Amino acid sequence: MIPLKDTIPSRTFPIVNVILIGINVFVFFIELSLGPRLEEVFFTFGVIPAKYLWLAEHEPGNWFERFYPLFTSMFLHGGWMHILGNMWYLWIFGDNVEERMGHVRYFFFYILCGLAAAFTHIYMNPTSGIPTVGASGAIAGVMGAYFILFPHSRVITLVPIFFFVDIIEIPAFFYLAFWVILQLFQGTLALAAPANTGGVAWWAHFGGFVAGAVLVFLFRKRKKTLPRVYPDQYFPW
Repeated sequence: MIPLKDTIPSRTFPIVNVILIGINVFVFFIELSLGPRLEEVFFTFGVIPAKYLWLAEHEPGNWFERFYPLFTSMFLHGGWMHILGNMWYLWIFGDNVEERMGHVRYFFFYILCGLAAAFTHIYMNPTSGIPTVGASGAIAGVMGAYFILFPHSRVITLVPIFFFVDIIEIPAFFYLAFWVILQLFQGTLALAAPANTGGVAWWAHFGGFVAGAVLVFLFRKRKKTLPRVYPDQYFPW
């Protein structure tokens, strides 16, 4: 299922969402220019669970080398389909979440979801020496927030059926619930048969989604409520 758009238009311009997409695209074009040096970049700036845990045990004071990949990995991608898919999901779901949180809160929310996704991946794959890159963990957090904030929205979705395609509206609650259950299933399968999961960081997706669904309660703007007015406030007699 490929989401095309949601049915809730944003009333404000999602400046932070657009900047995040712009930074990711800019970094990706830098990656394209690196040629064979790109692998070295991934090993330097990507999240490597075994490396992180080794540093935590043997060099606990080396905070910089331990933690900077958790941030830089969010802005690296492994190919065209990787970045196009991630940015498309961010474009669809991010604008409404940013509007409900405000620009500054949304930025810090996005980063925290990315960190939560990275830590989930690290502790679910502690022996992995493969670098993990991508914004999908942070974007999963945005989807988790959308799941809580806009459960009655609908997602216009392209659904391939054998040799045909159909466009249908799916309630956002069901679309996102199906998505996160799939991540959980694939993550569990990855633990049982890691060679058959295609190198996708399923647990990062699941961890980011859960983090977003929880953190949204701290980051969403409180709705303004009008004070109750009693008749005797105007008619004291």
